[in-house]
Amino acid sequence: MQEFILFAVVGFLAQAVDGALGMAYGVISSTTLLAFGVPPAHASAAVHGAEMFTTAASGSAHLYHRNIDWKLFWRLAPFGIIGGCLGAYVLTGIDASVMKPVVTTYLALIGAWLLFRSFRKIPSNPVPRAIVAPLGLGGGFLDAAGGGGWGPIVTTGLLGAGGQARFVIGTVNASEFLITLSVSLTFLIALLTGHWEDAGDLTKNLAAVAGLVVGGVCAAPLAGLMVRRLREKVLLRLVGTLIVLLAGWQTAQLLGWA
Repeated sequence: MQEFILFAVVGFLAQAVDGALGMAYGVISSTTLLAFGVPPAHASAAVHGAEMFTTAASGSAHLYHRNIDWKLFWRLAPFGIIGGCLGAYVLTGIDASVMKPVVTTYLALIGAWLLFRSFRKIPSNPVPRAIVAPLGLGGGFLDAAGGGGWGPIVTTGLLGAGGQARFVIGTVNASEFLITLSVSLTFLIALLTGHWEDAGDLTKNLAAVAGLVVGGVCAAPLAGLMVRRLREKVLLRLVGTLIVLLAGWQTAQLLGWA
């Protein structure tokens, strides 16, 4: 019960920030799971299982408020799906002991990038429309392989390309549901076909997944309130600091210091 409550709080805070900024749910949730000793593939599978519900709630809210650019959506989503499936397939075929330091380092870098963004305004330089496809492919791959990153990579990339914040965040959140569904199906197929040899007992993480779902779904409607009450740089600093600290704790555990 304590684990459920803890991850419900994590899911609530992560989704509140994600809905407001278009990023951070997967990164916060994955980093927390890794800090509790969950293997990278299990953490990514658990987070994407929870995100099937949270992204559906968040995407529906953006659909209702007409925050989705459908032309951008259909250019971005297919490549995000392909990248996500590839990332999940790669993650399930590699030994967890090898991937854990890699994933921890990746998440720490994402946290550091969010901190950097909070202290310095990143200029928005026009880029070719062709950047959308590789951005979706890379964002989907790293999201699945790292357990999070679709929002930080794709949202920041599109905003840097000169996209309007309202439609970028709405479109990225809406397309994330399809990426999450595809990644979750890839994990399931890898498990059923025997490709995921290190799967182990996935039921150990059910309480954490349930907590992430309940907390995330409860927070999804509050994104608008978060946008009005908290400045972006404050949220980015809080999230970035949390991720870096959690990744640092996980690094200390890997090195035998904790």
